[in-house]
Amino acid sequence: MKALDLDAVQAFVLVAELKSFTRAAEVLDTTQSAISLKIKRLEEALGRRLFERTPRVVRLSADGGHFLEPARALSAAHRQAWGAFTAERRRLVVGISHHIVGADLSHLIRRMGALEPQVVLELRISTSLDMLDQFDAGQLDAAFVLRHDNRRQDGEVAFRQEFGWMATPDFEHPPGEPLRLATQPGTCGVRAMVVGALERAGIAWTEVFVGGGFATLGAAVSSGLAVAALARRVVPPGAVDVGARLGLPELPGRDVVVHSRAQDGMGQGALRSFSAILRTARS
Repeated sequence: MKALDLDAVQAFVLVAELKSFTRAAEVLDTTQSAISLKIKRLEEALGRRLFERTPRVVRLSADGGHFLEPARALSAAHRQAWGAFTAERRRLVVGISHHIVGADLSHLIRRMGALEPQVVLELRISTSLDMLDQFDAGQLDAAFVLRHDNRRQDGEVAFRQEFGWMATPDFEHPPGEPLRLATQPGTCGVRAMVVGALERAGIAWTEVFVGGGFATLGAAVSSGLAVAALARRVVPPGAVDVGARLGLPELPGRDVVVHSRAQDGMGQGALRSFSAILRTARS
């Protein structure tokens, strides 16, 4: 019986979990071509095709699906063996803007637990401004925030966040009446973006609900009370973009920027995993 390449098995599990060769390469701090080569050699050793690949989609083949659970078990046993003589655990404190995570938060936590079992994740969710203040005060290992302007150019761009005018499919805006709007408090940068877009377009609006974070704004949208400008990745189930139907102005996107002070190998590796999982969330 041939011995399986454990590095290749780990790469296979990551690609299957993240549905991306690129994201798997980010977690392992290597290149996409190196991951592809590992998978190719693993497929040759097994005599099976593990993935069905197109330019836009990576998905498991039937054989890949059969192999996934044994591969996960092997990868987990390998990590457990390496950790047999150490109880080292790393607490990773991460702040994240509430415009970045929504219903996919449980997915993020589950994937992090699977990929980084030695890491205790402490997650704080608030406004981008609050997260930057905590990061600058040394209270966070990393902060994932929206960049609203050019006043602060540090940090690394992780991905682009797109916004839309979200409401229930049957939401009505009677002609001549102000647009019923659900917003966040006045200090929110997204609120300023939304109000500015409406005022430049000459669209009258009225604030009918104010709430902080995805859960409260999502509930206002789902209730049919109002329209809210939400990032597409945090839209509540059943809500749709009504911007075109109601003649609302297009909303600009915002860069999601990562600020990090982790210097140790375990912390940096865990942040690579966190960022890769976040990027694979629905957009």
